[in-house]
Amino acid sequence: MDKQFNRRDFLTTGAALAGSLMLPKAFAATRQKVRLGMIGTGMRGQVLLQELLRRDDVEVAALCDIEPVMLGRALKQVEKFNKPKPKTYGEDRDTQAYKRMLDAGGLDGVIIATPWEWHAPMAIAAMQAKIAVGCEVVAGITLQDHWDVLNTQLKSRTPYMLLENVCFRRDVMAVLQMVRAGVFGELVHLQGGYQHDLRAVKFNSGDPAKPYGGGVEYGAKGWSEAHWRTEHSVQRNGELYPSHGIGPCAMYTNINRGNRFTRINAFATKARGLHDYVVKQGGANHPSAKTTFKLGDVVTTTLACENGETILLQHDTSLPRPYSLGFRVQGTDGLWMDVNHSIHIEGKSKPHQWDDFQVWQDKYEHPLWKKYAKTAEGAGHGGMDFFVIHAFVEALKAEAPMPIDIYDAVTWSAITPLSEQSIAQNFQTLDFPDFTAGQWKSRKPIFAFDDRY
Repeated sequence: MDKQFNRRDFLTTGAALAGSLMLPKAFAATRQKVRLGMIGTGMRGQVLLQELLRRDDVEVAALCDIEPVMLGRALKQVEKFNKPKPKTYGEDRDTQAYKRMLDAGGLDGVIIATPWEWHAPMAIAAMQAKIAVGCEVVAGITLQDHWDVLNTQLKSRTPYMLLENVCFRRDVMAVLQMVRAGVFGELVHLQGGYQHDLRAVKFNSGDPAKPYGGGVEYGAKGWSEAHWRTEHSVQRNGELYPSHGIGPCAMYTNINRGNRFTRINAFATKARGLHDYVVKQGGANHPSAKTTFKLGDVVTTTLACENGETILLQHDTSLPRPYSLGFRVQGTDGLWMDVNHSIHIEGKSKPHQWDDFQVWQDKYEHPLWKKYAKTAEGAGHGGMDFFVIHAFVEALKAEAPMPIDIYDAVTWSAITPLSEQSIAQNFQTLDFPDFTAGQWKSRKPIFAFDDRY
């Protein structure tokens, strides 16, 4: 009944909003400066805060975190940049302190960089307060969360952007230019994922000065992400972090803008990596060695698209491996793979041989990188964090559509609960919800990310 109600509610509000999601012809800033708050000033929050503080068109007016150590570090960042001290919330460790920040008013937008389970309720509260949301890359935990976030945005018409930084990676954006230029021909198959050894993120010693590794504590005894993120590996089995991989793939295939996901299934391996890590680092008698982890070491998710493409995602965070997002873009004329930084284009490359991608990247360098590469130097994740914050701030100033909007946010993020459902149902293939209620047929691509962003 809840799902049916949400869909009816969505249909009545969606049509009225459809026109406002088109990129306007005029893109001039209506505001020269925006007042932003930040909920969550932990390790990720501090990286994003630095990008806000670097900007003259942003006033960081409020900070909220229930961990005094992290809030103190954030204030030191503000002081380092010689910016006015923002009002702070959460020193009393009240988990509802963010509501007081929102109720105080005076904010144009808020950045949410908290543990995943808080993203949906915080975003909903902000949108209800008419405060624009830039949310880190999990929109919700359950499928119902995603409908609730979507419906709140459609009712309130408050801007919402998923802060997926990989969409702004230099090679990813060059490939976008190539896709738009038809270099790969007609797209057929794509791959991506989150393949990142996170064992030293999920466990540490509990020392605030050493957030990564150094022990095998988690939960109440852990610090930073080990305090909350590891529990998701204990309780859940699915594609827990899809947006890094699916974001660029969705851009390339125009998901929600002339294309859509239609079907999804997921498979999970056995879970061995985290337990083995605990035993090797802390010994078989350590309390953490008694934990049973539900998350499969490698989770493989497959998506079918309306226009005939398939997309494969892999979540691989519990085993020893170098970092890779495993991108592959393959069409009728060739393919690109980021693992070997290589490309093969029929008629351009020698038969059955790879070419180095750098020549092609230079040729198809995206206008954003041409314009802002120097400015982005020193920003987090190789400059990507500058670009994702820049996109949010510029769209907010201009009152323009967010380049990664509410439909993108819930579609990409809903892969997680759907993959969990598929695995729990013996790897069943499921229908993928159409969050746009058919509007994907008429919505136009805005993923050009031209130099206005």
